[in-house]
Amino acid sequence: MSIEIKLKGDKVIETIPSTKDKALRINLNENIYGTFAEIGAGQETVRHFFRAGGSSGTIAKAMSAYDKDFSDAIYGEEVDGRYVTESRLKKMLEHEVALIERRLKREKHPNKLFFSYANTVATIDFAKQYKGHGWVGIKYQIEPDEDYNEIIIHIRFRETDARLQQETLGILGVNLIYGAFYKYNDPKKLLRYLYDHLDKDQLEIDTINFAGPRFANVDNRLMSLQLVKNGMTDAVMFGPDGQNVLPAAILYKKNILALRGSFRPVTKVNMDMYEKSYQMFLQENKVEKDNTLVIFEITLSNLRSEGEIDERDFMDRAELLCSLGQTVMISNFQEYFKVVEYFSNYTKARMGLAMGVNNLVDIFDEKYYRHLSGGILEAFGKLFYRDLKVFLYPMLGEEGELINSENLKVHPRMKELYKFFKFNGKVVDIEEFDPGHLNIFSREVLKMITRGAQGWEAMLPEGVAELIKEHHLFGYEPNSIPEQLTS
Repeated sequence: MSIEIKLKGDKVIETIPSTKDKALRINLNENIYGTFAEIGAGQETVRHFFRAGGSSGTIAKAMSAYDKDFSDAIYGEEVDGRYVTESRLKKMLEHEVALIERRLKREKHPNKLFFSYANTVATIDFAKQYKGHGWVGIKYQIEPDEDYNEIIIHIRFRETDARLQQETLGILGVNLIYGAFYKYNDPKKLLRYLYDHLDKDQLEIDTINFAGPRFANVDNRLMSLQLVKNGMTDAVMFGPDGQNVLPAAILYKKNILALRGSFRPVTKVNMDMYEKSYQMFLQENKVEKDNTLVIFEITLSNLRSEGEIDERDFMDRAELLCSLGQTVMISNFQEYFKVVEYFSNYTKARMGLAMGVNNLVDIFDEKYYRHLSGGILEAFGKLFYRDLKVFLYPMLGEEGELINSENLKVHPRMKELYKFFKFNGKVVDIEEFDPGHLNIFSREVLKMITRGAQGWEAMLPEGVAELIKEHHLFGYEPNSIPEQLTS
């Protein structure tokens, strides 16, 4: 068997079957039987199964409805008229599964595990300005009498040659089908195996959703975290319902207001900052309420603040933010200018960043930009040349004085640079804040929760304390002996 070997030092840690061997193993399984429907980049996945040998027992049908009218006649028209969409992919999967169920009688094929693999893809254009993207998925059975499982991913090509993109798509398709049947019991590993014989410079996976009986206990938000953690993408997003969403779909041409924080847990300060900055943002020119999206961002470095990423801790934060009806982004961006650059890939509309004084002071710290050839000036060029405004939430100083944009202290070398952006209206103070919230800090609330102290509930938005207690979030133990707070 042809394999790829992964080493850690001199030790073999993993052997990976070749793409041909993966396809052949599927073909030699007498029960796996299904259809391939590929639109937009050739029949690149099914080609591997044809070439591996023994495909007659696996492939019921292979098709590619390239013509749009022909595709619409088979799968129906899309409301938005587009073809490279999740909606189109799901219609393809559902149509093909229904077809195979209708055409092959269970009485004659009692042991068959039916599947449908599909993709709808746009490769790089002739001008090489648009690199291309696509939706890839599989709907399949693990047991003949069991309901179907489903894995759907969204990809972005990073290669700049259509032929290479086609080959990459073919390998990815084989990895997905193989993983679906042989690695379904460990979704995290299945996710990593999608890159077998591929490099992250070839392909980005920015959305994934698992569904079906075999994935009943899989939280897709946690799978999103794995995408960023594994370096498969720089950012993922999920909505208030906890479902992963394609960033491009919800960011497209939107006015965006972003708040970065640990939200561990989300406090009244976080929500006051959000509510007040949101009202100010809506008063800006070129900002429309119906076209505005608010994003609560958590960085990977924040999740790693105490070493390795604690997935339980991540899920606790996600649970609370979703319960408050917020859209959440997990990113690998340490610097704010990278966040703005990312949003700018999808929108040219006005953007806002809501932050505290300490965050703004950090932005003006040169040490964060030493890796850039142009240093802090390059970073600020990327950050502020766009249609962006910072909404600044005040803090209390050591002497109890209020610190805002007028009296905050940046490094002496940065004073003139700060004045320039302040004078040009890029930084504005949130003035209608609640003074009673300025002594609330997430880290102190967290300590109170874990120690069983009293009084932390009043520092959190309505309903959040009840959720923490009900679901035992952040180490809350209802039977712990309350610690008396002492000065």
